[in-house]
Amino acid sequence: MTRTPTPADTSTVTRVDAVPRTTVRAAATNGPPSTSEAEPEATTPPAETVRQPASARPPAASAPPSAASAPGVWEGLVTSALLGTDRRTPPGGERGHGAAGTLLDAAAAETVRRRAGLRPARAARRLDPAPEDRRTPLPAAAVRRLMMLLTDRPGAAGGGRRGSAPDLMELLPQWLATANARGFAAPPQALPALLDAARGRTDLRPAALTFAGPRALWLARLNPDWRFALRVTHGGVATVSGPDATGRVRRLWDEGLFAERIALLASLRTRDPAGARELLVSTWATERAEDRLMFLDSLRTGLEAADEPFLEQALADRSRNVRATAAELLSALPRSALAARMGARAVTCVSLDRSLTPPAIVVEAPHECDAGMERDGVVAKPPTGRGERSWWFGQLVEAAPLACWPDRLAGRTAEEIVALPVSDGWQSELHAAWCRAAVRQRDGAWARALLGAPTAPEAGGPGAVSLAERAKLLGTLSAGERAEWVAGFIATHGLSEAFQLLGMCGVPWATPLGRAVVDALNIARDAGSYPWSFSGVMGLAERCLDPSEAGRLDGLLAIPDESADASPGAGGYWAEAFQRLVTTLRLRAAMAEELRAG
Repeated sequence: MTRTPTPADTSTVTRVDAVPRTTVRAAATNGPPSTSEAEPEATTPPAETVRQPASARPPAASAPPSAASAPGVWEGLVTSALLGTDRRTPPGGERGHGAAGTLLDAAAAETVRRRAGLRPARAARRLDPAPEDRRTPLPAAAVRRLMMLLTDRPGAAGGGRRGSAPDLMELLPQWLATANARGFAAPPQALPALLDAARGRTDLRPAALTFAGPRALWLARLNPDWRFALRVTHGGVATVSGPDATGRVRRLWDEGLFAERIALLASLRTRDPAGARELLVSTWATERAEDRLMFLDSLRTGLEAADEPFLEQALADRSRNVRATAAELLSALPRSALAARMGARAVTCVSLDRSLTPPAIVVEAPHECDAGMERDGVVAKPPTGRGERSWWFGQLVEAAPLACWPDRLAGRTAEEIVALPVSDGWQSELHAAWCRAAVRQRDGAWARALLGAPTAPEAGGPGAVSLAERAKLLGTLSAGERAEWVAGFIATHGLSEAFQLLGMCGVPWATPLGRAVVDALNIARDAGSYPWSFSGVMGLAERCLDPSEAGRLDGLLAIPDESADASPGAGGYWAEAFQRLVTTLRLRAAMAEELRAG
């Protein structure tokens, strides 16, 4: 049944849906409509618009011609349309039943005027085609797996989430590492999602951009959201090759953004340490202090004796942070002149008292921090809560070559030195400094001595005083030694302190380490332990346990009987967690097989 229009209907014709869409869009953008978005002629009213007969409304020409061309006319028409002609009279119109028609006619005429005044834009230059990626195409099954990994929504961190479904996004780094190792090219249809994933997770960027290849860089130049790829990838601006490589490296170093220069220096340092150093020296005097600090830090990669002259010059830098970093790098070169100076200072503070039974180390910390010590990187002012003398002493021992201590302490080995008692409560300070020195100088013999046996009753070992120090000491050992030591630690002390140590072990975990972790988780489950406290270790196991261990876990999938003192719901959680672990391991095995198929 059709309702007869009323005067109120004609006065409210100014509803947004009764105005041409061009008018509404122009109201939002406050500018002329794009010629590429032309709409149907505004003289054809929408179906809901109630128009008066032509004889009952003022003609469109009755509006003053100057009103349509005056500044702000379009804005006035839009305002009338949004507020309603009963509340706002359109420019050049009058109140009444014909106001709505006058508004539409004026809008149509103004639209024509605005469009007639637009000049056609110049034709844009056609884009250069994307570069060809000559690497091996990814197998079809692996393409499907990649798209599944990229479209999965990240779940809760680690193993703390509920349910038995694997967290696919956590498997993406491992998938990318395997694909890169096999030299596969990324499928073009996956590049946008791959760049989005790398944009959201900085830890993915190196592997993702290596896999994405040159086409990702081509895309990144077209989308501001992906510009990070032009700055951080070693496969992009940082890897410069070809017949004119030297000139392009020089131009990028002189004209590039700071992040591009950092990436270039880091990339060069991995394959040409001397060339990277010469590039840095060429502009060192003109760089800002904060930039000099970041550039100097890149020399950690490939640090060599040839860097010593440049680092010695940096000891006189205006910036205290630059001087400290230069001193740290020089102390990591045990044969450097700075290391010799620091060793000469340190040995005067440590002696062996043979009058005691057994003989003990005696410490006499420095009484002042002179200008020479400060120049060599010793920070004079201690942090809050530290005494000056112990603070200076720790810095001297940390920077001294570890090779100076056997001569000072009667030819003893590292193990024998660490086992010596230290008088007057200086043991923790001395051993902590030796730990830092072993890590800085990458000395495996001292690291083993300071770690001690993993089965020792004192979990910290004879020298390490914290989990963080133990983890750093482990980093100086081979992958096999690390796995063996951590497996012994878990077997003796359980998993409560092992999370940080597990992070230092290679992936996939060696068989003894993987079995030690599974056995410890099984013991915790049978003991009715609070399951969520092991969620971090469970998450690590999903990513690091060898997939071949999945078969050993089948017996752990059932919900165990809960004892009276067990945490409520713990049995169900453990069953879900082990089910997720098994599912993830089998998925990782399938992923590896799909990538081998190529």
